[in-house]
Amino acid sequence: MKKAILLINCLFLAFAVQAQDSTAVTPGKFTFSGYMDTYYFGNFNNPKSQSNLGLNGSGVGNARAFDQRAGQFGIGLIQAKAAYSSSKVDAVMDLTFGPFSDLGNYGNYIGPLGPGSTSLAIKQAYITLKATSKLSFTMGQFGTHIGYEVIDAPVNYNYSLSNLFNNGPFYHIGLKAQYAFSDKASLMVGLVNNVDNLNDNNKKKGLIGQFFFSPVSGWNVYLNAIVSNEASQDVTSGTTTVKAGDANYQLFDLTTTYQITSKFFLGLNAASGSQKGDYQGVGGPITSKSWGGVAGYANYAFTDKFGLGLRYETFDNKNGARALTDAAGNGASVNSITVTGNITAADGHLLLKPELRIDSYSANKFEKNDGSLTTSQATLGMAAIFKF
Repeated sequence: MKKAILLINCLFLAFAVQAQDSTAVTPGKFTFSGYMDTYYFGNFNNPKSQSNLGLNGSGVGNARAFDQRAGQFGIGLIQAKAAYSSSKVDAVMDLTFGPFSDLGNYGNYIGPLGPGSTSLAIKQAYITLKATSKLSFTMGQFGTHIGYEVIDAPVNYNYSLSNLFNNGPFYHIGLKAQYAFSDKASLMVGLVNNVDNLNDNNKKKGLIGQFFFSPVSGWNVYLNAIVSNEASQDVTSGTTTVKAGDANYQLFDLTTTYQITSKFFLGLNAASGSQKGDYQGVGGPITSKSWGGVAGYANYAFTDKFGLGLRYETFDNKNGARALTDAAGNGASVNSITVTGNITAADGHLLLKPELRIDSYSANKFEKNDGSLTTSQATLGMAAIFKF
């Protein structure tokens, strides 16, 4: 703990020193951007619940992150983002509203002012101080560095999100430093409150890190990690007691992309995580249990207005460490394949994404209209995204 406090003090000192730098500052610039999305997906199982989520041991499951409605129209997320950038400082104020916004802040259902607190609307809110041309410091709430996909629908090629994304993390609140060795390599390290939570649930801080390098032009590699103590109390099982200090969460992630030609793009995301003890006060395994997965991506642009993308993913949670389970509530594994078209219209402001996705679980997960269960589901539909 003392080391964490010392690191925080050192980073704050760097902020203070740079704040008094008398070097002339280039006038900054404000930019405003955002998007909204809506969708319709039919489910070939025709589930009674009109949901793509499937079941778990206590009711509704989490087979999908955001596109949860089946056989009905839905809205996703409305974003309003303001950013300021100058030669010395950047600031981002990123607000979101709608069903996907609440889902993306699932750790904060009950905000400081109770249900419906406006803290739920804050997707990102951070300040970046550019100490030198190579070194910068960022403080506030920022999206996670972990993983290939992001919450923002216009950025992802596929509309539905992977199981790797669905099992988090989504965002962090803390302080991080980034150093660029060159335009081909950089390092980020930081301290955060914990995983996907507005407030620290204990007095311990999580450590995050990312190493980026680009071996050749068009090929980017990101090595990501987070290690955090997520416990809020001791956990006792029989005669065994695990102290809160032993309730560790850790996740290691590889994300890499390669623009092979101007039309052909490949991507890969692989992650391995583990946790034990009382995870954020909701209970958990006494012994360490792991999860992990791999997702591969291939996109091809046939024209500047139409492209086609394929994602294949396998995710293993048979140890039951995360919330992805079968209909009986047991840990499960899943294989998913997604085919997504990308159509650009209205001078680039409108994106249409027709999509077919098939999920196959290791045990019964999904309901049919007659109430019976099955191991797989297929959905077909389209999302419309307006961006500016």
